Amino acid sequence: MCAICGCGESDNHRHSPEHGHAHSHDHENGDGNRYTDHAPDFSESRMVRIEQDILGRNNEFARSNRGYLAGQGILALNLVSSPGSGKTELLVRTIGELQQELPIAVIEGDQQTANDAERIRAAGVKAMQINTGKGCHLDAHGVGHALQDLQPEPGSLLFIENVGNLVCPAAFDLGEAHKVAILSVTEGEDKPVKYPDMFAASDLMILNKIDLLPYLDFDVEQCISFARQVNPGIKVLQLSAKTGTGMAAWLQWLKAASQIAVLGSPVAASRPRETA
Repeated sequence: MCAICGCGESDNHRHSPEHGHAHSHDHENGDGNRYTDHAPDFSESRMVRIEQDILGRNNEFARSNRGYLAGQGILALNLVSSPGSGKTELLVRTIGELQQELPIAVIEGDQQTANDAERIRAAGVKAMQINTGKGCHLDAHGVGHALQDLQPEPGSLLFIENVGNLVCPAAFDLGEAHKVAILSVTEGEDKPVKYPDMFAASDLMILNKIDLLPYLDFDVEQCISFARQVNPGIKVLQLSAKTGTGMAAWLQWLKAASQIAVLGSPVAASRPRETA
């Protein structure tokens, strides 16, 4: 949680999302010693207030984002995972399969570099990079600014690839329709119970890299059982973004969810959609 880890104290977000962290004020006098105006208050009640303030402001921006997205019939998905789960590989393959049927746009979140955004653009769709600096997650304020720049088409599919982290992104609503947790089979089947908040907040869990199962000691059924232990309603898809195995079910889920978003929006529903 950012109120605890202090990840925003020196963030340099591309779109400068606001963080409400408290800072002590240090001063140095002539003898080289440093002094503080006051001792920082690390009491539990103060930390709770800081956390509530941060999440409260974030949720206001998230409501604004959600209203805009719903009005345009844009299906926004918040892709969350630990680093190396294969989120970007999954996006590239998904874009290749769907871009002739649906307009697609991507917001990329990373601490540094624009590598993933460049990879997405090379796949043929618009992408906006948000660099969070020392921040460990995207927030709704930064995503709102990225939406202004990106201008996704009405009725489009918007992927938000969050910073690789199974902790903080669970608490930050970006205005998305669904969180999608991506778990690689190389990570261990106990991740859902080790990081329950993330899997409790997600509507769908994708087990990726299943092409590697013959070479790993990974219990698929145990992993799914753990996920449903923390979230009985979570849907589970198994696939390999590298080989394409299982991709059909993922694409079907995307098209169905996108159609629901379009039907709920007068703006998007009035626009004809291209088909392959």
